[in-house]
Amino acid sequence: MRWIVRGLVVAGLTLAAVVPAHQGAGAATTGDPTRLTSGFYVDPNSNPAVWVRNNTGDSRRTAIQNSIASKPMARWFGNWSNPIGTAVGNFVGAADDADKLPVLVAYNIPGRDACGGHSGGGAGTPAAYRAWIHDFAVAIGNRPAIVVIEPDALGDFNCMNADQIAERNGMLTYAVQQFKDLAPNTWAYLDGGNAGWVAADVMAQRLTGAGLANAHGFALNVSNYYTTAQTTEYGAAVRSRLSTPKPFVVDTSRNGNGAGDGWCNPAGRKLGVPAQTGGGAEMLLWVKVPGDSDGDCGIGAGIPAGTFSPDLAMRLINGN
Repeated sequence: MRWIVRGLVVAGLTLAAVVPAHQGAGAATTGDPTRLTSGFYVDPNSNPAVWVRNNTGDSRRTAIQNSIASKPMARWFGNWSNPIGTAVGNFVGAADDADKLPVLVAYNIPGRDACGGHSGGGAGTPAAYRAWIHDFAVAIGNRPAIVVIEPDALGDFNCMNADQIAERNGMLTYAVQQFKDLAPNTWAYLDGGNAGWVAADVMAQRLTGAGLANAHGFALNVSNYYTTAQTTEYGAAVRSRLSTPKPFVVDTSRNGNGAGDGWCNPAGRKLGVPAQTGGGAEMLLWVKVPGDSDGDCGIGAGIPAGTFSPDLAMRLINGN
């Protein structure tokens, strides 16, 4: 909060009208969120951390604490995060108090997971989504943050018709603009699928059509397993096909053994390197929470999407 500049008036309104009240009036100097903080935020209320707190007698507790719960990872926000402004504000506020950089995922677009089906849902209408994402950006305000916008949203085009695609592009373009306008110290990354899903030239076109010009960059491999080397090669190919090259980040949360048999809780996967800047991309991040199920499938049969499983977590720790 040392970077807040007091007294700025924008479009005839003090900034206090468009940011959470606890930030006060004024606008921050737009900057690099990695330089405005002292490292990535470790979420004390992540699903793995909550499980560790609630299972003090479990023999798996120490391994899960040391290998997963103590690492920086993203917090996902969707239609379960109500009210969204409070949920986001509390999360980024705690990170800001600790002088750490939080990673957030916006995951509430109508018709989400159109191809996979295990994480369907989202805001009921485009208007509801616009209101939700606006409140999301407002809640971050001037505080530093990383936001990944709508995993799978552009890969899912293969399972949508032309009208649905146009509608989704409009929502994504609006979302990107909200973070640019209302969260000046946030780097927003539009999700760009993974190395095994959509050809690089096609993904470049989709990113462009969804408003990438106003995003900081794009995100790859979210909730998937491709190696960092495979993903950075794909990212470079996508970037080379953009009219204005953009940086990208890679989800390394479960890519330690590379891609397995399928995308939904495949066996034999392993934790990847923890969050860091660089590493072949702008950042390597744990976007998917390790141990959270992809859905009722694979080795996670019977475990709903987004539910933490200590068995899945231990498999990732041991690589089996």
